[in-house]
Amino acid sequence: MKLEEVTFTNVGGLKTACIDRRQLVELIVNASKKYKTNESQKNPLIIFDINGHAISLANSSPIFKQSLSQANIIHADGQSVVVMSKLTDGPSIPERSATTDTIHDIPSMCSQKLTHFLFGGSKRIVEECAVILSQKYSNFQIAGTQNGYFTAKQEEKIIKTINNSKADILWVGLGKPTEQRWVIDNKHRLNVAVIITCGGCYNYVTGDYARAPLWMQNIGIEWLHRVVLEPRKLFWRYVITIPHSIYCVLKHKFIKSHDEN
Repeated sequence: MKLEEVTFTNVGGLKTACIDRRQLVELIVNASKKYKTNESQKNPLIIFDINGHAISLANSSPIFKQSLSQANIIHADGQSVVVMSKLTDGPSIPERSATTDTIHDIPSMCSQKLTHFLFGGSKRIVEECAVILSQKYSNFQIAGTQNGYFTAKQEEKIIKTINNSKADILWVGLGKPTEQRWVIDNKHRLNVAVIITCGGCYNYVTGDYARAPLWMQNIGIEWLHRVVLEPRKLFWRYVITIPHSIYCVLKHKFIKSHDEN
């Protein structure tokens, strides 16, 4: 699949790609090939993800929404986004494409060897994640790692390290909304084919965070599993953002219907 072939739908005011997991991998692989062969086109493919929390945040923060709007692809990280897409008047999203799956889908669904730079998280987590992925997949080559704790003075050195690594894919795990803002602010300085924001993805690879059972993922309540594991950190976030994200989806649907009439 090529970028120009992607159809989009409006989910809570966000232009979201109607793609499945394999199509997302195809976009990433094709962008990497194009970047290497097309000398005149050196802009990275920027891939952001959304879930219910992101929809709520985007409708509360104009800055975050502006950052999201500059991505080439926004994909449905949460099953709730897939369900919400069915409430819109446009095409629906066929499948959830969780970033925690994408980092495994790329080497599993593509035989081509791609190089990856992992940026974000603690030093232990990001380095351990790199070791696990490179050992598990022979075609997942680590170009470098960098933890997510840095000062403004260190940023130039980090960007230079990323560029010198010659990585095909840059993973940025700084958490929402920081990672999206960082990517948009620095995309013109990054010499990589693809940039993917990934939140706490490395922690799932290392096993520091546990994935919910598959049945919970499939019906869109993986968030409940996370709340049970980290109630103090996540309870109020989901109590507030889940109803708000549903409201935002219905609000934008009403606005569109009203404008058309």
